[in-house]
Amino acid sequence: MTTPLTTTGITGSSWRASISPWGRVEPWDDDRAIDWYVAADDRWHVPADEPTVRQRRIDGTPVTETRVRVPNGDVVQRIYSVPDGHGLTIIEVENESTMPVAVAFDRGDVVTERPVAVIPIEGIELPEGSFVMPLGHRASVRIGIPHRAGSLERLPDVPSARQVANGWLTTTERASRFVLPDGERGASLAEAVTSARCELALGAIPDADDEPEAFAIALGELVRMGERPGPWLEELVRSVELLGDRATWSADAALVATDRVLAAAGEERARRDLARSVSSRTPSARPASPPDGVAAIPWLESTFAVGGALLPFGLSDAWLGQSVEVYGVPTTAASTVSFALRWHGERPAVLWEQTGDPVELTAPVMAPGWSTTDVSGEALWAAPPVQPAESFT
Repeated sequence: MTTPLTTTGITGSSWRASISPWGRVEPWDDDRAIDWYVAADDRWHVPADEPTVRQRRIDGTPVTETRVRVPNGDVVQRIYSVPDGHGLTIIEVENESTMPVAVAFDRGDVVTERPVAVIPIEGIELPEGSFVMPLGHRASVRIGIPHRAGSLERLPDVPSARQVANGWLTTTERASRFVLPDGERGASLAEAVTSARCELALGAIPDADDEPEAFAIALGELVRMGERPGPWLEELVRSVELLGDRATWSADAALVATDRVLAAAGEERARRDLARSVSSRTPSARPASPPDGVAAIPWLESTFAVGGALLPFGLSDAWLGQSVEVYGVPTTAASTVSFALRWHGERPAVLWEQTGDPVELTAPVMAPGWSTTDVSGEALWAAPPVQPAESFT
């Protein structure tokens, strides 16, 4: 699964920017980009050229953290957007090294927490209007890029990067949530799902005509996160028509997502028509590894439930004996299941809870013969069969 370029912005506003792999903010309109540079006691460090640059999305959200190695530690940049002041993109830089440094920005029309002292920039050529800010050990500075020109003179108190990341998680976890072991890339797959949902919330929706499968899956995710389905139904119908008889797993997933959207919109007649069409299809095999793009979301969810069948492909050897938690995985268009695995020696105990109309839960691979229609409960399964489950690589 490839990692897309991070988009930053706020929902409900059209301003957007991309964040480069080294922390350059590139607005989508005609506004100038802004880059950053670090002066340590050895030399100027240009993040765009530094081999020590590492970047991650905090918990998969559009809050990026970029680290640059300098003598005696890292200088850490964090970028995120907030609605304060009619919209701001915050660039925060923290000095985690044991020596003071200076950080320079190559665009001066930003807002800061305090007036910027006029300090000559020596040892590096930067555009006119660039400025530099000293940064002591464990100190941090913030600047803001206004989404509306002239809206602020000083940077107001804004939420922290952690608070903004938590806000995004609250939005994306309306759909489903995963707490997975690191083995077989579990944690990174869960973060990839969060990333895909955040990009959708910021408007990176596939085109219904060019990518009908991806569009239907994406719309399904938006509706699960709270989007109203009504305005999208015409495009959804068109995308389903374009799917035709495509015999792919992602087309199957798109039709499942379509049914979910129609259920949320109360379109029962359309659901009946869709059900007749789906009944004549032969389901396609699920790919052995997660696909790129939004199709990775139903792929990961199907790892844990297909209809009422829990863990239908078994459990990876790397996860044996480790706790697994999943929340809000769909079982029908309007029902979900949440469950956790806990271990008693070699035997897994499953604790579950259903929302919506309960379905019959089974575990054909992990616990053949077990079933329940209870809304919630727990059961101790036998030790899982000794055979490799499907790889998540």
